[in-house]
Amino acid sequence: VSAGRQAEAQHAAPGNEPDPGPGGARPAADFYPACGAHPAAGVAEPLRDPEEVEAPPDEREAMLPSAGGGGEAAEADGKTLETKVYRRRFAVLTVFSLYSLMNAFQWIHYSIITNVFTNYYGVSNDKVDWLSIVYMVAYIPLIFPATWLLDRRGLRLTALLGSGLNCAGAWLKCASVSPDRFWVTVSAQVICSVAQVFILGLPSRIASVWFGPREVSTACATAVLGNQLGTAIGFLLPPVLVPNTPEDLELTAFSRKLRFPPVCLCPAVIRDRPAVPPSQAQAVLPGSPQEDYSYKQSIINLMKNKAFVLLLVSYGMLTGSFYSVSTLLNQMIIHYFKNQELNAGRIGLTLVVAGMVGSILCGLWLDHSKTYKVTTLVVYILSFLGMLVFTFTLHLDNIYLVFVTAGVLGFFMTGYLPLGFEFGVEITYPESEGTSSGLLNAFAQIFGIIFTLIQGKLTTDFDPFAGNLFLCAWIFLGVVLTALIKSELKRHNVNMASERNNLQAVSSSC
Repeated sequence: VSAGRQAEAQHAAPGNEPDPGPGGARPAADFYPACGAHPAAGVAEPLRDPEEVEAPPDEREAMLPSAGGGGEAAEADGKTLETKVYRRRFAVLTVFSLYSLMNAFQWIHYSIITNVFTNYYGVSNDKVDWLSIVYMVAYIPLIFPATWLLDRRGLRLTALLGSGLNCAGAWLKCASVSPDRFWVTVSAQVICSVAQVFILGLPSRIASVWFGPREVSTACATAVLGNQLGTAIGFLLPPVLVPNTPEDLELTAFSRKLRFPPVCLCPAVIRDRPAVPPSQAQAVLPGSPQEDYSYKQSIINLMKNKAFVLLLVSYGMLTGSFYSVSTLLNQMIIHYFKNQELNAGRIGLTLVVAGMVGSILCGLWLDHSKTYKVTTLVVYILSFLGMLVFTFTLHLDNIYLVFVTAGVLGFFMTGYLPLGFEFGVEITYPESEGTSSGLLNAFAQIFGIIFTLIQGKLTTDFDPFAGNLFLCAWIFLGVVLTALIKSELKRHNVNMASERNNLQAVSSSC
């Protein structure tokens, strides 16, 4: 038994246990000095003397040591807990990315051909817009039971629910191919939107519990990549497969049947967690929820974290802006470029594919440098500048310029998504990754609904310039809020402490 596990036993012994906080949950600062807090009174600290406590490194000193091992089993001087990374992690990541792709495709494939569906079903633009907005509306109330389920029942069951509901919604859409069945389309989209609740918050959880500290940010970016690729396909294929033929509704109906067949990717390879954790930050946490675990207290702890609250609002503003631009892109392009539905889809594809490249590059950079706040702030500022350029060049009657500006906007705006997830996990550790990511997504949906409705109204009543200018103002406010976030890399400090052989184990009773 390693010294780290002996420390667990000592912490669990009577008289050495700290008093539980409200609801039975202990705040991280009460039991985890390595996160940058001092130990509570009466808590034994077997692996380090109080005089040896060092201030956590800031982002300038945050790079992991280059010592070999890469997250493999480590028992240096008997003072670190056993860790190991498994090849299975790549299969888990691949399967998740594929069924996340399917769900994202279901989200946007109506909005990008809004003019086709308004004619086919005989409804107004705002009715078709709601087929996208319903994804955001469903997420807000359902994220709390979904993250509770993730914490209590694990990753596998959550993944099965997401994949199964998405398949059911896709099959139901096959029955909606008739001008008098718009209600069937809405019902199917609602089912897919519920499936999304069990998907969007999983990237950071999968990355944390399956991947080592030198690859966790890249893994999170790759998991988000699947969702972005689905959005890209949703932009590309519908304008190609469903042409605008207002004089022949039967041709439109036949073309709709050529969409992707509904597929259920049963995530049989996905397990809750590996047998041996991949990093010290995971090794010191209990492997399953404890009896005194309080989901409510976990939410309260997160909402008391000022840095996380600032991140919630700023992440919501930028991601909500992306949702709004994606939903209304067809209407923007058609306003300035008549009968260019196909190019509207291609511009959307450019927007997302550039963002996929940005996501991977940002993930690789974070794993190399661990400069979370600096990277997040820089990408946020560049997203604001990209939105300004897109806004002031859209009306110049140059479709090729729109491709370029949309690509620049997508590179930074979509590339920001995994940055927010990973930054949130760092500043809220050891709280659940699923809970922090779920709250980030919930705020993104709230702002997405508000921005889409207001920008859609401005675009309809005035022009796309007014709607885009509205988004620019809010993104600028997000830049200011991001600059105010205090960066404390709690999870990373745990991994750094293990490299210095002065890590304290967390009691299994926490």
